[in-house]
Amino acid sequence: MKIAGAPISWGVCEVPGWGLMLDRDTVLSEMAELGMTATELGPPDYLPTDPTKLRALLSTYNLTLVGGFLAVPLHDESSVEEADRTAKLLAACGAEVLVLAAATGLDGYDERLVLTDEQWAALISTAARIRDIAAGYGLRTVLHPHVGTHVEKRAEVERFVADSDLDLCLDTGHLMIGGTDPVELAREYPGRIGHLHLKDVRADLADRVRAGELGYTEAVGQGMYVPLGQGDVDIEAVVRFVHQAGYDGWYVLEQDTALSEQSPVDTPKLDTARSLRHLNQITGEL
Repeated sequence: MKIAGAPISWGVCEVPGWGLMLDRDTVLSEMAELGMTATELGPPDYLPTDPTKLRALLSTYNLTLVGGFLAVPLHDESSVEEADRTAKLLAACGAEVLVLAAATGLDGYDERLVLTDEQWAALISTAARIRDIAAGYGLRTVLHPHVGTHVEKRAEVERFVADSDLDLCLDTGHLMIGGTDPVELAREYPGRIGHLHLKDVRADLADRVRAGELGYTEAVGQGMYVPLGQGDVDIEAVVRFVHQAGYDGWYVLEQDTALSEQSPVDTPKLDTARSLRHLNQITGEL
């Protein structure tokens, strides 16, 4: 099993004002100390955008690059240029996958606009163009259903699967918050799972976000995401099912975290260690 980390578990996020951003050497060194051998890219410009410098930085910590998350307004064709730049960087550093999210064009993930049918069609066609560009660099492209994007709720996920041939990033946390059981989705579309983000969430806070009673960013700040095994996602069932279905990709540990100046500096490392122990317990019984 190939296990990777992600900077978001250390509070590093593309959303303005998200929280305290730990420096990249702290994040990468702690990943390495936990025994990880790979990471996702993190938000734009957090890690070097020069391939030579990025490869050198990662090699310092004996890490490789799995891929990168890119949230862009897919209903706007202008996002193709940014996706091209990102895909080129990922490929130059040996990555395997471009993880797309259908951003709204607004800052953050607390508000969404309703797309027209014409805009939805543009989203599908733009995702296909980006897939083809990424393929030219030797990358796979997956679509990440994500809170606060245009593919968030179960009906939107199903509509995307019907209208597009892109595989999905099965993000156990964002799917649950959006109202989709990740185990059911994996069972229904086993051949469409192209990448895996493992998260655990507290259902009580997820329910309030889904009901519009609590903003997503505020819920993250209140600890909606927790180490694997401490929330309400059936992580063991997800791992067992995708393994039995023949999934051979990366298992990326992601615990979306927002840090404040008062947050203990060792919290991300300790939480990720807890998630690793839980995942190892599951995989040890496969």
